[in-house]
Formats: sequence, structure tokens, C-alpha cells
Amino acid sequence: MPAVESRRATPRRSHLDASRSWRRTVGAYVSLMKLRVVELLLVTTLPAMVLAERGLPAPGLVVATLLGGTLAAGSAHAFNQVLERDIDAVMRRTRRRAITTAVISPRAAAVFAVVLLVVSVAVMLAFVNPLAAALTVAANAFYVVVYTVLLKRRTSQNIVWGGVAGCLPTMIGWAAVTGSLAWPPVLLFLVVFFWTPPHYWPLAMRFRDDYARAGVPMLPVVASARAVAGQILVYSWAMVATTLALWWVADLGWLYGALAILAGTWFLAEAHGLHARARRDETGAGVMAMRLFHGSITYLTAVFLAVALDVLLLG
Repeated sequence: MPAVESRRATPRRSHLDASRSWRRTVGAYVSLMKLRVVELLLVTTLPAMVLAERGLPAPGLVVATLLGGTLAAGSAHAFNQVLERDIDAVMRRTRRRAITTAVISPRAAAVFAVVLLVVSVAVMLAFVNPLAAALTVAANAFYVVVYTVLLKRRTSQNIVWGGVAGCLPTMIGWAAVTGSLAWPPVLLFLVVFFWTPPHYWPLAMRFRDDYARAGVPMLPVVASARAVAGQILVYSWAMVATTLALWWVADLGWLYGALAILAGTWFLAEAHGLHARARRDETGAGVMAMRLFHGSITYLTAVFLAVALDVLLLG
């Protein structure tokens, strides 16, 4: 009798194992898209659409734009992991990614990235407009070709210019609504452009040894913590100044102005604090840098949320 039960249980276990394997595979492909990073891109896209519409855009347009943007960004991240699998394999922070652990082959990941991009462009062309589709392709190409292939392994300013890809969703959101571009989305673009170094360099400070081991010349690898903190400070001031310029150019109200000033004051205090710490103790600056890294995400979310709330509540 026990033998019979064992024979009956075997197919069930086989089915469960197959189900688990399928879920792991799907999860691995989804992980290639780095959806937690994509969330931040969507945070900048939707407020740009609200500002362009001066109200709530059509729900179908919002869904199509965010879906197309998600797929395009996911494609860029998948391409990035295919091209940087040698780097990812030697960095503690990335060595458990799906390609480096051989859960997904580089070829399969590349095919997945191509499919995501094709579907993204199709969605943009069918449900949004050609300008938004073109900007979506440009963002993907800039991240994959300009940042990943041309800049990352060659210059310490890689994240500055490579960060342009992460700025384009502001223009995509505006173009999705209007079919054109104007000065407000340019300033939104610049807010994210100036935000990128104070966001990413603190992370690179914390994982400096990882980047050095991989041979990636991130600024914290080739410059002192004091010098990096000084550049973070410069970009932070430029970012906050741009948010205040947006207040006037986009004709936003007191709500945006108040939130931008409060958030900017906090961010500058943190950036100055990191700079002071780096001047006193370069080896201990990495820990404080992570506070700025995490805080920068909250800051950008707050500024773009302020844009949307000001338009929706004050008109």
C-alpha cells in the first residue's frame, strides 16, 4: 500500500516542481525589467501629463503611455544586463541577477528585450502619437548605446550624460498629451538631469569597491569622497534652482512653490551635510551617502507630486 501511495504522489510532485520552475522563470524575466527603477520613471511621466493637460488626461491615454514607457524601460534594463553581465558577475550588488546566475541565457534575455521594445513602440504608435513613440525609442537607445556601450566603462561622467535616458519620460508624458514639446517639459527634463548625479553618486560612494573591482570608472572610484561630495553639492543647487524656475515657467501656484522650497531646503541640507562629513572623514562618508541616496527618491517623488497636486487642486 505505501508503494502505491508513493507512485500516486510522484506525478503530483512533478507537477508542483514544474509549476515552481515556471514561476521562477517568469520571475527571472520580470527581474530583468527592474520594475522598481521603472516606478520612478512613471512618477515623472504622469505629472508631466497632468501639467500638459492642466487636469487629468484621458484614462486610456495614461494607461497606454505608462504601459509603453514601462515596456521600453524594461527593455533597456534587460539589454543593459546582457551587455554588462561580465561586470555584474564580479559585483556583490549584482552577482545574483538572472543572467549572471544562468537562470536566463544572454540570448534569451536579448530576445526578450527586443520583444519588449517592439511592443512598446507598437503601443505608443497605436494609442499615443508618433512623437511620444520616437522619444520612447530615443530613451531606450540612449540608455543602451550611449550609456551602457559608449560611456559607462570609459568616463567618470558616465552617469551624468547617460542619465539623459531617465530624463526623457518627462518629455514623453508631455508629448503624449500635446503631440509637441514646450519649455515646461524641458525644465522637468532638467530637474531629473540635475537630480541624477546626487541620486546615483552616493550609491556609487557606498559601493565604490564593487565598481573598482569591476573596472567601472564611476566618479567615486577615480576621485576622493570630498571631490565627489563637492560635485553632488553643485548638481543639488542646480536641481533646486531648476525646480524654482519651473514654478514660474509652468505658471504653477503656491502649493507647488511651497513644497518645492521645503523639499529643496531639506535636500540641500542633506547634500551640505554629506559634503561636511566627507571633508572631515572620507572613509565614513559612504554610510551618510546612502541616506542621501534614499532621500533623493523621496525628494523627486515629492517635487513631481507637487506639480500634479498644484494643477489638480488649484487649477
